[in-house]
Amino acid sequence: MNNQKICFIICFNDELFLEECCFYIRNLHIPRGMEIDIQAIEGASSMTEGYQAGMESSDARYKVYLHQDTFILNRYFLDAILDIFSEEDIGMIGMVGSVQLPPDAVMWNNAMRCGKVRRNAILNDFVFELQVPVEGRYREVQAVDGLLMATSVDIPWRKDIFTGWHFYDISQSMEMYKHGYRVVVPKQETPWCLHDVDVSSGEERDKAYGYWKKKFLENYNLNEIFSTNGPRL
Repeated sequence: MNNQKICFIICFNDELFLEECCFYIRNLHIPRGMEIDIQAIEGASSMTEGYQAGMESSDARYKVYLHQDTFILNRYFLDAILDIFSEEDIGMIGMVGSVQLPPDAVMWNNAMRCGKVRRNAILNDFVFELQVPVEGRYREVQAVDGLLMATSVDIPWRKDIFTGWHFYDISQSMEMYKHGYRVVVPKQETPWCLHDVDVSSGEERDKAYGYWKKKFLENYNLNEIFSTNGPRL
């Protein structure tokens, strides 16, 4: 494992989005002594399958898994996450997260959320600034959103369960806690990332989301996980 290396892992199906995503990555300040690498995964059958392949192909200790339409605005992003990862029990950092997941595990269904992200869609450009404040350098959360997930340890992605495109992020948050690591959202004066997403909806999307939510709840007992490992709310 190369402790001086950071790998960005991106599952993509759109060359223009990928090119823009990589443009922002290549303009980041690289801390002294560190190097970066970019792995673009095309044609993955699921997010977990693509991310697992990227993880296994890189010797970097630090990995940043991000959507092709996530653009990192904070030029000193790498300095900031390395500072947080200096605490060895922090395994993952996200930009937004749920301090306490609701019973259905859908983080966007309750007000116990923290973090910031700039959302840029076709007709809108605005900042999500979530309800729970972040004091100090970071706030510990139960789960983070998958738009960007930075890790300091390699925990296998549950491609044996999640063979689609939903709940991979909340699952990975649970796996971090099950392995004894904490998950956090940093304090951001302004959003560190822009997510250029067009939120899809419709019967087929909702059906798929509901299916993977059911899979998640069948495989993870939130009370059991957080009774011993949970964040200090």
